[in-house]
Amino acid sequence: MTFLKTTAFALFTVASTSMAIAQDVTLRFQHFVSPKSANPTYFMQPWADKIEKDSGGRIKVELYPFMQLGGKAPSQYDLIRDGAIDGGWVIPGYQPGRFPEAEAMELPFMTTKKGEEASRAAWMFTQKHLMDDFADVHLIAAHMHGPGLVHKKGPAIAAIEDFKGLKLRGPSRPATLLLKKLGATPVGMPVPAFPEALSKGVVDGGVITWEMSPSLKLDELTDSHTDVAGDQALYNLYFIWAMNKAKYESLPDDLKAVIDANSGLEASGWAGRAHDEGDVGGKAQMADAGNEIGVISEDETAQIKALGDEVITEWIAEATAKGLDGAGLVEDARAAVAGTLK
Repeated sequence: MTFLKTTAFALFTVASTSMAIAQDVTLRFQHFVSPKSANPTYFMQPWADKIEKDSGGRIKVELYPFMQLGGKAPSQYDLIRDGAIDGGWVIPGYQPGRFPEAEAMELPFMTTKKGEEASRAAWMFTQKHLMDDFADVHLIAAHMHGPGLVHKKGPAIAAIEDFKGLKLRGPSRPATLLLKKLGATPVGMPVPAFPEALSKGVVDGGVITWEMSPSLKLDELTDSHTDVAGDQALYNLYFIWAMNKAKYESLPDDLKAVIDANSGLEASGWAGRAHDEGDVGGKAQMADAGNEIGVISEDETAQIKALGDEVITEWIAEATAKGLDGAGLVEDARAAVAGTLK
């Protein structure tokens, strides 16, 4: 009898352990910026904490900043797709030409300066146009940041002529197309390379958000920060928060449901709101450092917007030549921002 009880207990212990192993999951998500920057602080870590809480501790999400699990920022999508990491933050624009339809959301003056609003629009646009493009990963959120602006050495920009001759970092193809129209020499590079390029004089400045400024030490590496007038952003950047498809599909249904409940429109808005929160502190830190904060006049902004319209017209023609509905994509991007996309 004792032998039977011992054997039964052993089998129960093994079975219980096996169930725990089968149901407890650790997901390794990677990104390419400081853990103190806005999205990791106000979205990624709270999202990870909520996943753990909602799953009753059965899912743990580990976040790895600065590409600590390997690879370069432009290869992030492929790292997720191939299962080198379980999930992470992707800027599709870091691979120019690969996701051309996503560029519609990044065109000049396409979005408002509110990251949360722009991000909800990004999710709606993604649902209509980009799910096939991202079919080999499991999409959790699609979002935008707050207003992109110009950070540079020397005085703030006051007129279009001030762009001429400047070497400015650009994060995406639409952004570099606009910089070129403005007379600058655009230099495409991912955000991790920006501070070193500034310190070595490879660029005179670049376009990026307020919230990224402190972690990139732009209070020390630049002297001025310039935004355009009005409620529309000079440019914006499109991101996705995604998971390896096979890893997601391997989860039991109840844990998939936890991921699903923290995905979609609300998660996208949350990610954009993180940038809005970070922008407030980033701008304050640049001002506290004594850097010049400039806003281009309404008249000059109107001229910049006219050049932005040229970029959009040329983008439509290029997209159409590739077999895409360029005009339709721009129309739908605008409708998504306006909240009228069907």
